[in-house]
Amino acid sequence: MTIALRYAVRSDIGLTRANNQDSAYAGPHLLVVADGMGGHAGGDIASSVAIAHLAPLDEETPTSDQGAQALEAAVESAHEELLERVEQDQDLAGLGTTITSLLRSGDRLILGHIGDSRAYLLRDEEFGQVTTDHTFVQYLVDAGKLAPEQAERHPQRSLLLRVLGDVELSGGLDISIRKAEPGDRWLLCSDGLSGVVSGSTLKRTLIEESDPDKCADLLVELALRGGGPDNVTCIVADVIDIDDLPAGEVPSTAAQVAGAAAIDRNRPTRGGGGAAAKAASLTPVASSTEPDLADSRPPSPVGRRVAGLAIFFAALILVSGGLYWAYSWSQDQFYVGESDGHIAIYQGIPQEVFGMELSHVARQTVYRAETVLTEPYRQQVRGASYRNVTFKEAEQWVEDAVKQSRADRAEKLPPTHQPSPGPSPSDVPGPTPSDDLGTAGPSSGAGASSEPPAEG
Repeated sequence: MTIALRYAVRSDIGLTRANNQDSAYAGPHLLVVADGMGGHAGGDIASSVAIAHLAPLDEETPTSDQGAQALEAAVESAHEELLERVEQDQDLAGLGTTITSLLRSGDRLILGHIGDSRAYLLRDEEFGQVTTDHTFVQYLVDAGKLAPEQAERHPQRSLLLRVLGDVELSGGLDISIRKAEPGDRWLLCSDGLSGVVSGSTLKRTLIEESDPDKCADLLVELALRGGGPDNVTCIVADVIDIDDLPAGEVPSTAAQVAGAAAIDRNRPTRGGGGAAAKAASLTPVASSTEPDLADSRPPSPVGRRVAGLAIFFAALILVSGGLYWAYSWSQDQFYVGESDGHIAIYQGIPQEVFGMELSHVARQTVYRAETVLTEPYRQQVRGASYRNVTFKEAEQWVEDAVKQSRADRAEKLPPTHQPSPGPSPSDVPGPTPSDDLGTAGPSSGAGASSEPPAEG
């Protein structure tokens, strides 16, 4: 059995965007969708740079492990170039891009993913999303605070926690290796498609239209019918067995580039000498036979200034609203952690969004984790693994952990040992487990009061 790919790529500006910030690449060994962000000046650059660094991987990879390492290295290289570009031009501050890619190595597919572009797999008419969105809404789903169907239409579903570019590369690239089965159909797409067209419609379209080119065209058309609020980019790729192909049918062999990466804007990149640049030079830029009169008249300086301000304030309101909503939700949660060596109850979640910590100490107990808790409980406190609970539940967990730790230690004492009636020498002076947890000093925010914070 000899595995190969038959694929088609499409990218459309959509009905409301001023430019296309998506980029896509498809070749015999590599499929990539990148959704850029950062405004008119940065999003298209970010996605194009990502494609330029990944495109040279479109060649036979000896092993899947080596392919995974090469994919990680290419993404890190793209990340470094984006940071360099921002350092050289502050107008590009905040640029970034998602990446969802498949790198073929023999009969294995290496899936790389960061952001909220998606990979779907249709196998034997079973259809499902393979990637996990790196969004705050998905975090809520994983925490059991939001149903998946609610997340699909949530107003803050595009609030990203991980992205490649001028932000902290927290967590890096998600990488997994899968076996390629003949008959599999893969869909890689930006959220301009998945955020508009339902999963059931995506599945039906992939099943009913067997030709990858026609299927990709239809998917873009469906997104435009749904309003086309964003750039729409997709790759439809079929896994085929060359040995079983009907006479006259062949796998795809030509590299295809779409979106921002396919447009020559004279932006040199360290990855620009690879397959992406060669394929882009062969990809015609679509043009209309009728001139666009609106585009042929340059806007007045006043008009540009007013439009720019309007976009800036609209974006500011949207982002501020999303952060406020996220912070408000987080403050209804509590978890047990460690503060200055003491067991502490935190209000919020152990997460950072755009440099803003979503938690603070609500109450610091008198118990020192190192001396009071046995190692299993200490590890839970260190990792903040007891989370998304009420204040009272967190308080009860601390008392139970201290009691159980003392009981476990008592069982390990020699039979002739008679413990003194006072506190254990390993414990700091403080209340017994039955007493109130108390505080080890004043704390800020919700923890300043001796009463527990109000529960949401």
